[in-house]
Amino acid sequence: MFDDLAGKSALVTGASGGLGRHFACTLAARGMRVTVAARRQAALEETCALIANAGGTARALALDVSDPASVAAAFASEAYDLVVNNAGVTSDGPALMTAEEDWARVIDTDLGGVFRVAQAAARALIREGRGGSIVNIASILGLRVAGQVAAYATAKAGVVQLTRALALEWARHGIRVNALCPGYIETDLNRDFFASEPGQALIRRIPQRRLGQASDLDGPLLLLAGQAGAFMTGTEIVADGGHLVSSL
Repeated sequence: MFDDLAGKSALVTGASGGLGRHFACTLAARGMRVTVAARRQAALEETCALIANAGGTARALALDVSDPASVAAAFASEAYDLVVNNAGVTSDGPALMTAEEDWARVIDTDLGGVFRVAQAAARALIREGRGGSIVNIASILGLRVAGQVAAYATAKAGVVQLTRALALEWARHGIRVNALCPGYIETDLNRDFFASEPGQALIRRIPQRRLGQASDLDGPLLLLAGQAGAFMTGTEIVADGGHLVSSL
């Protein structure tokens, strides 16, 4: 079903680790030429090495999504068939205690960065007269809220609405824009928390009674990446084990 991805180009932001690294490896395994982008060059080289060792093709690109000049440079000489807008940060704590700089950093990276990258990607595709796919990584927190993450939830809600707005404007150019909204996915950063009693209590609230694994996002990502999802734009796919439909 996803054979059409082979030989095409992809750029994945936030690919120095976590889900971004997994997305890059998944796309490379399907034969895509992957550019992995983030601020940490050494970590990007590790991602490239993982892909190369598995027989894939990847190159590293230093990119700061909060810097317009850095984003513009990333698309100055190449348009990508697929862009996965994954870079993001978070800030936890009560809204009353959230510092202005923390709020600004989360909104500027998680929402502003998504816009900058999507805009630059679309401009490059239009310049070359061809279509493509942009997948914005949002979250179930963009669709339903939780405590202690006001900035992050606000940014991700913005990503969902931004996805719809860009899809509407760019459909005539053959550019599809969709959002992938993961639920709680196990990573190196959260594994210790989910092994704790508060973490286990949260897992019990997920209807499937388990955390998601990065591989649970492969199907949705690949669907939105290529021709299998050719008639999909301006929508969001939720992969959360039923968390959004759980009882209040």
